[in-house]
Amino acid sequence: MERVYNFAAGPAMLPLEVLKKAQDELLSYKGSGMSVMEMSHRSGIFKEIMATTKATLKEVMNIPDNYKVLFLQGGASLQFAMVPVNLFRKTRKADYINTGAWSKKAMKEAKKLGTVNVIATSEDKNFTYIPKWDASQFSPDADYFHITSNNTIFGTRYTKFPATGNVPLVADMSSNILSEVVDVSKFGIIYAGAQKNIGPAGLTVVIIREDLMGYAPESTLTMLDYKTHADADSAFNTPPCYSLYISGLVFQWIKDMGGVKEVEKRNREKANLLYNFLDESKMFRNPVAPEDRSLMNVPFITDSDDLNTRFIKEATSTGLLELKGHRSVGGMRASIYNAMPVEGVKKLVEFMKKFEMQNA
Repeated sequence: MERVYNFAAGPAMLPLEVLKKAQDELLSYKGSGMSVMEMSHRSGIFKEIMATTKATLKEVMNIPDNYKVLFLQGGASLQFAMVPVNLFRKTRKADYINTGAWSKKAMKEAKKLGTVNVIATSEDKNFTYIPKWDASQFSPDADYFHITSNNTIFGTRYTKFPATGNVPLVADMSSNILSEVVDVSKFGIIYAGAQKNIGPAGLTVVIIREDLMGYAPESTLTMLDYKTHADADSAFNTPPCYSLYISGLVFQWIKDMGGVKEVEKRNREKANLLYNFLDESKMFRNPVAPEDRSLMNVPFITDSDDLNTRFIKEATSTGLLELKGHRSVGGMRASIYNAMPVEGVKKLVEFMKKFEMQNA
């Protein structure tokens, strides 16, 4: 069976080792006589899966004991609302940095519930850089401070995070969680949709400091209260069982690889391969400020829409799929998440070199 290299922004490719493990256990998980897809989420065997998944994530991310790990649904889009619903408890004010489409959507939801102070934005250059922030403009009485740590569409990432003092720092890490070492203790909440770097679509991981729960207004709908899910150990309602199971296999894959530190090392190798070629190319270029380049999402363009279209078509025919860029950026985009092997990036660079020679 021949596998393609899937450069999609999400849902993204999964580690082959994980898929093979899931294949082996598909019909009968550990001799149970049933698939994980068929199990009751209240059963002892599934509770064990959930507990192991949580424990492995806490280990590989070095999550402190005063944080809860929640396995929810609704993607990052629901978190755009759940964050202000739960954290707007004093001034109903929050600071945001605008780095693209997803931070704008997060701000839109928060504005329905309180006041949003935009500390900095990179919209002036179509979000091709991470804007500098002035700490004197931070709101010392804000209920929280929100960032999008990696910008899937525009290919930028934070290489350092704002120092927000007593104000909880909240990060949407949907497209770079587990890709590089992060000090969880610097954040009040980290949330991420699974379908890029964790597992199949359907699961959302929320890592939340315990002292930030329990303050949602009494009028809050039950499912929107973090405490509801923490008290029920993420099983208040039926969780996305199979997505959670696969995610647990991915966490174990990361652990077996040597942890996030080793994953980051490999991710930097992949990114350097691609960026080094782009910097030397006379046909392709990356529009992002070099100091803010993402390790996960690499947009690139030529000066010709016709060339871009031809490149995508020919790349697809060679097994390099989903390279079309987002409509707001155009051109191409290679998403090289954790599961993308180094060989996939090497094959992409080789194809780009060949394409450039043939179309010079």
